[in-house]
Amino acid sequence: MKPVAIFRHFHTEGPGYFAIALERSCVPWHVVRIDAGEPVPDDPRAYSGLAFMGGPMSVNDALAWIDPVLRLIRSAVAADIPVIGHCLGGQLMARALGGTVTRHPLKEIGWGEITPADTSLAKHWLGADLAPFSGFHWHGETFSIPPGAQLVLSSRHCTNQAFALGKHFGMQCHVEMTAELIETWCRTGAQEIADSPGPAVQAPAEIERDLARRLADLHAVADRIYARWMEGLR
Repeated sequence: MKPVAIFRHFHTEGPGYFAIALERSCVPWHVVRIDAGEPVPDDPRAYSGLAFMGGPMSVNDALAWIDPVLRLIRSAVAADIPVIGHCLGGQLMARALGGTVTRHPLKEIGWGEITPADTSLAKHWLGADLAPFSGFHWHGETFSIPPGAQLVLSSRHCTNQAFALGKHFGMQCHVEMTAELIETWCRTGAQEIADSPGPAVQAPAEIERDLARRLADLHAVADRIYARWMEGLR
C-alpha cells in the first residue's frame, strides 16, 4: 500500500493518535512538514490517502502553501483518494471544496460536548449507537459545509463540527489528541487562553483534569472515524 501523507502545518500539531491508529492497522504513513518548508506534492496519486492536521494560521492568510494545498485536496477528491482534516485541516478541506472559513463569534478551547447528527450518513461514519461525547477544541474560526457534503457533528457553541463527503471527512474538532499534545498546547497556548475569556474557553488546569479518562473516551470515537476512513484507502 502507498503511504498516507500527513500534512503538518505547525511544529506542535503533529499526527498524534491518528498515527497510532494507522500503525495499528498496518497502514504506512509519511509526514509532509509544511512548517519546515517541505513542498506540497503535485500528485495525490502518490499516496493512498491525505490527512491534514491543525495549526494556528487561517486558511484565509496569504501563505505560499495554501493554494497548492487547496489544489491538492481538489485533485485528491477528483481521483477518489480519501482526505481527512483536523481543525485547520477541516477548514482547508471546506475551502477547497467550495465552502467558506470565517471568524467564529467566540473561541472554543478545551473540552466540550459534541452531538452526532441524526442522519444515515452520520450513523455510517460514527455508528448508530454513538451518543454525545466530550470532544477537544482549539479554534477561533469556523467553516461552512461545502456543497454536496453533509453535517455529521455539532456542538453547542459551534454548529459545524464535522462534515462528510463520500470517502472524505473534515473536522473542526480535534480527535487526534494525546496527553503529550494537550500538555504541550496548554503550555505554549497559556497566553492565548488568558487573553480569550469566554463560555467555551477552559483554563489549562481544567483541560488537563482527569486526562486519562477523557482521552480514552475521545480515542474510542476517533477509532470509529479513522476505521471508517481507512476503509476507503486503496
